[in-house]
Amino acid sequence: MTACPALLPERSKGAARLSFRRTGAWTRLAGLHQSGSAKAFVHPTALGPEVVFLNTSGGMTGGDRLAFGLTLEAGCRVTATTQTAERAYRSNDGVARVLIDHEVGAGGHLDWLPQETILFDHSALDRATTITLGKGASCLLMEAVLLGRAAMGETVRTLSLTDRRKVLREGTPVLYEPLRLTDAALVAGTGVLQGARAFASLALVGQGAEAALSAVGAVLDEPGVIAGASGFDGKLTVRLMAADGWPLRRQILRLLAVLRDAPVPRVWQM
Repeated sequence: MTACPALLPERSKGAARLSFRRTGAWTRLAGLHQSGSAKAFVHPTALGPEVVFLNTSGGMTGGDRLAFGLTLEAGCRVTATTQTAERAYRSNDGVARVLIDHEVGAGGHLDWLPQETILFDHSALDRATTITLGKGASCLLMEAVLLGRAAMGETVRTLSLTDRRKVLREGTPVLYEPLRLTDAALVAGTGVLQGARAFASLALVGQGAEAALSAVGAVLDEPGVIAGASGFDGKLTVRLMAADGWPLRRQILRLLAVLRDAPVPRVWQM
């Protein structure tokens, strides 16, 4: 008798990329590619298209691959988000990888506002986000991470997260946020997470972005959230930490109300 070959676990792969161009007063869809588990929908709004990316696999584990991207031609304004929270599940072998790559043409603006990423115990996630800005372009970007779901009594004791966010302005890096989170950080105390199980980073990059610092500081008082903000040289950055995802989201919504002249994406609304 011959031995049966070992069955390899099935892995999900997906990629979705959209392009937009300006026609008169309107920003219109110019191209759409989607494959595998990655999909994208476009909803028209009064202030420009709203793109919703989704991962039909329902979550990620070791060996999965996911890529999202936007190309905005000159003068386009687009808001992009994810359909729900992304989930990184237990990984028995390998790392789940996510690649985000957005390009914003001259004078354009992108709001990249994905919903939270939930990391489960023994998850392993590597994510890289790059936004390339043309002359006079700007962007607002956010990432929020939850270490398990407090309402479900979940505790994360072992994980691996590598998360890199980079913004380039006319080819020059102007914002770089690398994060490496392992088991040691969960119990490191002061100077790291300080016991927080939810954290987020927001950044506004564009000419005069620092002028919003005082307005942002005025709303950084959500109970249960530790927050800080700084602004200089066309950049405004905000850091948030909380014991649970719900106060973190409340604080994020208050910040977005200050930093945007539009309602939050419809899939964010409750």
